[in-house]
Amino acid sequence: MTKRKSPAGGNRRPQASPGGAWAVRYHPKARAEADAIPAHEQRAVDNAVDKLAALGPLLAFPHSSKVMGDPGGALRELRPRAGRSPWRCIYQRIGDIFVIAAVAPEAQKDKAGFERAVAAAKTRLAEIEP
Repeated sequence: MTKRKSPAGGNRRPQASPGGAWAVRYHPKARAEADAIPAHEQRAVDNAVDKLAALGPLLAFPHSSKVMGDPGGALRELRPRAGRSPWRCIYQRIGDIFVIAAVAPEAQKDKAGFERAVAAAKTRLAEIEP
């Protein structure tokens, strides 16, 4: 069985960047939030960030998903340990850079905390000039 080729200009999946590495940057306040979580969770977050840097927009569920409650928005959540971590990194792609704008508790464990972090991420991302 052969795979069909996408027609030129068709809906193709994004390709990994040359060299396979994407830039991932923390907003300073998000970096402070990440530093405040328990050490074993920091390692899980670091591993998830490494996956985002390696795969960029190809990083799929369960490692990354669209933020619910952000209709039409570009916010995504990085899900350490394939979603089994109680922490999430709220991020957005700006050009060829992924910006982690907030670190949040998982929404089902702390909905109010997650919503506060999403609001903070939106504010922080609005401060960044593309």
